[in-house]
Amino acid sequence: MSENPTTTRTTDTDGLIAANLPLVGHVVREMLARVPAHVRRDELFSAGSEALVAAANAYDASRGVPFPAYAAVRVRGALLDELRGQDWASRSVRGKVRKLEGARDAFVAEHGRVPNDSELAAALETDVRTVVSIRDDVQRSFVVSLQSVVSEGPEATEMVIPDERATPEDLIVERERVGYLRDAVEVLPERLRVVIEEYYFNNRPMAEIAERLGVTESRVSQLRAEATALLREGINSQLDPERVSSSDKPDGCAARRRASYYAAVAAQGTLRTRLAKTTPQGVPVDMSA
Repeated sequence: MSENPTTTRTTDTDGLIAANLPLVGHVVREMLARVPAHVRRDELFSAGSEALVAAANAYDASRGVPFPAYAAVRVRGALLDELRGQDWASRSVRGKVRKLEGARDAFVAEHGRVPNDSELAAALETDVRTVVSIRDDVQRSFVVSLQSVVSEGPEATEMVIPDERATPEDLIVERERVGYLRDAVEVLPERLRVVIEEYYFNNRPMAEIAERLGVTESRVSQLRAEATALLREGINSQLDPERVSSSDKPDGCAARRRASYYAAVAAQGTLRTRLAKTTPQGVPVDMSA
């Protein structure tokens, strides 16, 4: 009696899931080390487990990609989606930032200068470590938010968040990626830069950005799409030139503008200044410092 292909397929899939379930726990631990403490492990583990099942069902061994590598990408992507779905940056970080900015503004109004971290901590009735932690959370939220829109392909979910297992050389490469991302934001055309910084870094709603720029919300959405596409190309121009989109009119105005932007990204910093945009552990430093 011949074996039922469906039964064989189910057995193989169940085996992949069982053998790789520890992978979900590892990726969850890796992610928890880089997000605010209130993010729940069980919610991330649930999302990661669902992604593992989906990966097992979709896996095609004939493509030559080992299942653990394929599953890790799917699981990391699911965890990032879960974080964005929870809107942890908006709910937790935004409230802290408002308090921090309020304290800073009040200090400036009274003393005529920007407070240091100790003075901010005193104004907030907390300690310096908490002030620094708030800044770290802001930077993580900024990078995680941008990560999904400036990256493409299976490595997209691995672009910015360093891997705990990374070698020192790997960490340098990832830190340089973050540096290029920050440089690429800084040299965007003014309107595009405002949209990116206000939407992703300052968590401003579309309506507020539209009012500031004097345009419609629909136009802000278009500008955001244009900016993220340009960011992606700008980063690729430095780190993976083969992935830069080719132009139908290489001598046209649009192509020249893109080439000028790529040159600006390259000239914006050096390896030293790009690495200075993160701590030695790979955590982005305060952009406003």
